Amino acid sequence: MLPLRQFACSWWSCLLNSRAPCVKTLVHGDQRRLFNTSNSRMTIMPAWVIDRYGSNDVLRFTKNAGFPIINYPNEVVVQVHAAGLNPIDVSMRGGYGAATMAMKRDPLNIKQSGSEFPLILGRDMSGVIMECGLDVAPAYFKEGDEVWAAIPPWKQGSLAEFVVLSANEVSKKPKCLSHIEAAAVPYVAATAWSALVNTGGLNKDNCAKKRILILGGSGGVGTFSIQMLKAWGAHVTVTCSQNAERLVRGLGVDHVVDYTAGPVEMPLRALEKFDLVLDNVGGDTESWALGLLKPWCGAKYVTLVTPFLRNTDRLGIADGMLQTGFTVASKALKIRAVVEEEFTFSQVPQAMLKVEKGHARGKTVVKISSGEDSSE
Repeated sequence: MLPLRQFACSWWSCLLNSRAPCVKTLVHGDQRRLFNTSNSRMTIMPAWVIDRYGSNDVLRFTKNAGFPIINYPNEVVVQVHAAGLNPIDVSMRGGYGAATMAMKRDPLNIKQSGSEFPLILGRDMSGVIMECGLDVAPAYFKEGDEVWAAIPPWKQGSLAEFVVLSANEVSKKPKCLSHIEAAAVPYVAATAWSALVNTGGLNKDNCAKKRILILGGSGGVGTFSIQMLKAWGAHVTVTCSQNAERLVRGLGVDHVVDYTAGPVEMPLRALEKFDLVLDNVGGDTESWALGLLKPWCGAKYVTLVTPFLRNTDRLGIADGMLQTGFTVASKALKIRAVVEEEFTFSQVPQAMLKVEKGHARGKTVVKISSGEDSSE
């Protein structure tokens, strides 16, 4: 007779996997292997993890990371084909927001300190659904669906072969985008949408002829924001380096100020005032950027560089989950995914260093799986 605890676990596993076990073939690198989609059979997977917070040397590759299992009937297991990296991954690697994330993972403070380790980073992902919980309606998702997602910062991330997410945290990937391109979109789309729409009050009906300034326009959030604002008829000015001007011009920017030519506040002050300033740069920008706004007309300054966790509730980035933000890319606009550089799964440390250095020209993406991609 099974012990009570073991019986309960077995019963719950059967409940979540009531169909007969299904053997599938996954492709990873040059190797093929069979696995059973039943949670009781799959136990480990390859992943990049950290066991403590610190600099880039804390990253560790393992073939024995715990396989993500479905704990709630509204969850799905996704095989990750590509993962996009963001500045928040570098910050989280160093421990930024660790206390707040611990409260989110364990609100009753039952677990010991450090229970989040080994921690998998990576917020963006594109992949294929491998298994669905019982409450996931087939009309929404089924096995084999290609999806993308922006993963909440308190969950295990996308620098792994598999990830488990709630069904409302994923959306079907546009067929016109490859997995590499799709992995460059969700988090920056959600961030841009939250900053410009939720906080800035802009939308497709009120944006025409408004003057928008984007400080740091060549990165992930900047390149997405440019396309969204131009689709809505806004006049867009950006700051970037001279060698990024061709990129942002190609996205439709009206005016470019080269920050490498000297202090940008001087040429910006010579321009007509702005209805909204989106700050992706930080530093001392707030001390002079407010003077660039139109007076007495509700103009707004929105910064994404002040402490992330202080902004998440106000901007709706962390918990609003990102569904509205990145769905706009497939339903409301024709968005071009701007991928600056692609790395292999074995090159995750190099990819992280690339993001850490800044001066982005779009997004850095890691190819996780070499499985078939019909859109590539």
